[in-house]
Amino acid sequence: MSKIEIAAPPAGFEGQGFFATKFEQAVGLARANSIWPLPFATSCCGIEFMATMAANYDLARFGAERISFSPRQADLLMVTGTISKKMGPILRQVYLQMAEPRWVIAVGACASSGGIFDTYSVLQGIDKVIPVDVYVPGCPPRPEQIIDGIIKIQELVKNEPLRRRNSEEYKTLMSSYGIE
Repeated sequence: MSKIEIAAPPAGFEGQGFFATKFEQAVGLARANSIWPLPFATSCCGIEFMATMAANYDLARFGAERISFSPRQADLLMVTGTISKKMGPILRQVYLQMAEPRWVIAVGACASSGGIFDTYSVLQGIDKVIPVDVYVPGCPPRPEQIIDGIIKIQELVKNEPLRRRNSEEYKTLMSSYGIE
């Protein structure tokens, strides 16, 4: 029988019958362990993402079992595969339809840098149209690499300050993409 692991509590003060911590840390822990991904799969990386969701790798162990196909109900955009320049505006629209806070993973060489397709029609990395939080390398990446990307996003989500999205640095980043 396998042992069930529970997320470690945030740092705080513990006594008989109580536990006190910072609100920001409790929210970060809850967000990190309840990510709702939206797969934007276009090619072979999408197949690897499907394998990641299957029983052998089981992404549900990381609190990301509810795959959303509606941007309004997702907080993690997983772009997997080749994105053509014609799809760039659609990808951006999907990103803008997501509610804050939202995060992005570029899965595979094509989403990260255009991969082997250095042509006029392929977007040379999705970071040309939307900001990216985590890059997962590979052509296509193995399910273990995708899981590692999810773990990196969880760490980012867990440690992100609640007011980061209101900071001048974040507003400058968004305005560099033409997002107000």
